[in-house]
Amino acid sequence: MKAIDPPIIYKSISELMRDMDMSRPLHPLVALVNYETEKGGRNLVGRKFLIDFYKISFKKEFRGQIKYGQGYYDFEEGGMAFLAPGQLVTMSSEESCLEGYTLYFHADLIRNYPLAKNIQQYGFFTYAVNEALFLSDKEKKVIAGLLENIADELNNNTDAFSQDVLVSQIELLLNYSNRFYNRQFLTRKAIHHDLISQMDSYLESRFADQSGGIPTVPEVASHLQVSPRYLTDMLKTLTGQSAQQHIHDRLIERAKMILSSTRLTVAEIAYQLGFEHPQSFNKLFKRHTNLSPTVFRKSFN
Repeated sequence: MKAIDPPIIYKSISELMRDMDMSRPLHPLVALVNYETEKGGRNLVGRKFLIDFYKISFKKEFRGQIKYGQGYYDFEEGGMAFLAPGQLVTMSSEESCLEGYTLYFHADLIRNYPLAKNIQQYGFFTYAVNEALFLSDKEKKVIAGLLENIADELNNNTDAFSQDVLVSQIELLLNYSNRFYNRQFLTRKAIHHDLISQMDSYLESRFADQSGGIPTVPEVASHLQVSPRYLTDMLKTLTGQSAQQHIHDRLIERAKMILSSTRLTVAEIAYQLGFEHPQSFNKLFKRHTNLSPTVFRKSFN
């Protein structure tokens, strides 16, 4: 049986650039690869590796699939994909031939800045590969311009303001990416509303299953074949609610129906809906309706 090579672990950007036979980074904590000028990376084609830093890929034009992380990303006419530290990367033969950029930056670059804490708000770093950001021509120009500004700063002589400028430019890039993802959620409403309908159908079937417990966000996301964070961000954009809030709303609606149409005790309803303790059901129901289940039933009658 053929042995599977373990993934290479890269702790520094410099090590990765060296093994990809690319130019040495101009800054130890950040590197911008321009595929029009850099043609390296062939010696890592097909190899899996873990990177201990952030990766943002921007492809201007390319049709086809690229192995990215643990799946395939269909770039169609270009777009962006994001990886957080500790995720698996597979270098494809196509990637080093694309027109565009890849930005790498280490967490140490932003450690003493507000971005270090706020970067968790950019959920797209944990999206699945099929949830990449697709860009309009106008948006591509904006992203290309931001990356070119980063390139200019990296080519400047380092001074006391260099890191401040680089961090602010990266944060601006992330904010624009957030804006464009929000646009993508809105312009693909039909697709996403269908996803919400599938989610509601699944929740109904799960609430009817008295042995499955309360549905969790990871469970629902797995059923829908999306990442938990993408599901939450999509729902927040379209409905104003997180995935957890959406599940709880559907759970309360189910509880109201049972309370108003059966003679089951509150405890029996709680267990039927998947709660381990009736008190937890009472607390959640009151938080959502300002009434206890018992008072709701009486007022309904």
